[in-house]
Amino acid sequence: MWIFGRKGESGFGASSTAEDVTKGIDGTGLTALVTETGGKVKETILTETPDAKVDVMELDLNSLASNTSRESKKEGRIVIVSSEGHRITYKGGINFDKINDESSSIYAYGQSKLANVLHANELTRRFKEEKVELTANSLHPGAIATNLLRHHSILEGVVDWVGKYFLKTIPQVRSWNSCEFSIILRYNYSGAATTCYVALHPQVKGVSGEYFVDSNIGRPSSVSKDSELGKKLRDFSLGMVAP
Repeated sequence: MWIFGRKGESGFGASSTAEDVTKGIDGTGLTALVTETGGKVKETILTETPDAKVDVMELDLNSLASNTSRESKKEGRIVIVSSEGHRITYKGGINFDKINDESSSIYAYGQSKLANVLHANELTRRFKEEKVELTANSLHPGAIATNLLRHHSILEGVVDWVGKYFLKTIPQVRSWNSCEFSIILRYNYSGAATTCYVALHPQVKGVSGEYFVDSNIGRPSSVSKDSELGKKLRDFSLGMVAP
């Protein structure tokens, strides 16, 4: 049950659903690229919507040649899911000595989510430099009940007890519904509303480098706005994947 329904400047709020924020929007001809486990996502979509057109392919996300906005003459939007957890991280924001920390530390989780915000901001800087019609924004999808705290038994117990009244469930986030464009992006419930709002709503046209919460522009942590840290993270990441 999600009870905080106050609406923001966009006209939407925490209780708004994906159906609300995409009402009246025609997504015909648009293609959604979902960078998750491709095979499983395709299987899930086709199970629930057999007529959907879904392709699994490999893309070089570091190459602007892999985006098609110039050819299509349509604005391309990159939507990066982060979390309010990006505020709780290591001193200095990113601990490059623990960049792949797989422990159960809440700081490791926060670091990964901070990296998502920094990445969106760094992409925005690059897009402006190269004058391409692409935008990149990050967002907090909402407080969602998952097994994130499975290694912290006391906290998990509290979340399990309180969560049924305040948190969005996984099915609310992942429930697919049929829609008009190539790969399905619309969901039934509020857990996906902000993602759909940023990806499709006309209010977000031309908006880039922002952090969204409850389908409104929010205020990320100060360290997430550190452009030098964003550049350092990008260079570090490229060094890790370089041949």
